[in-house]
Amino acid sequence: MENCVRLVIGSYSDIIMAREHGRRIGKEIGFPVTDLTRIATGISEIARNIVIYAESGEMFIQVVESDERHGIEIKAHDNGPGISDITLAMSDGYSTGNRRGLGLPGTRRLMDEFKLESANGRGTTVIMRKWLLKSHVI
Repeated sequence: MENCVRLVIGSYSDIIMAREHGRRIGKEIGFPVTDLTRIATGISEIARNIVIYAESGEMFIQVVESDERHGIEIKAHDNGPGISDITLAMSDGYSTGNRRGLGLPGTRRLMDEFKLESANGRGTTVIMRKWLLKSHVI
């Protein structure tokens, strides 16, 4: 199992590749199919935001451990325009591009942990984690 995968995100094919890496790593550590779908969907949403709003960025996918938990962490970063109003961006139904995806609030609900840092003109960083009890690891 790879310790950490670094992916450059700049096109729609990169989104597909990121999804596949997330699913593969999640499967290797024992996530059930429903969680693999949540992980892949969360990765898609964040990677798509990078492509649409920042044009390019990077994503790191890795296995993490904490106490009695084992899981996957996805960290995405871009140097795009940033998010001027994070509270608004995290509101259900809000979209700057009339998109019908899950958006940031939907992605937050798919994951167990979700952290967003952004500043207007300084880019955006998202860190999200999905946990699996160590007793469930294959």
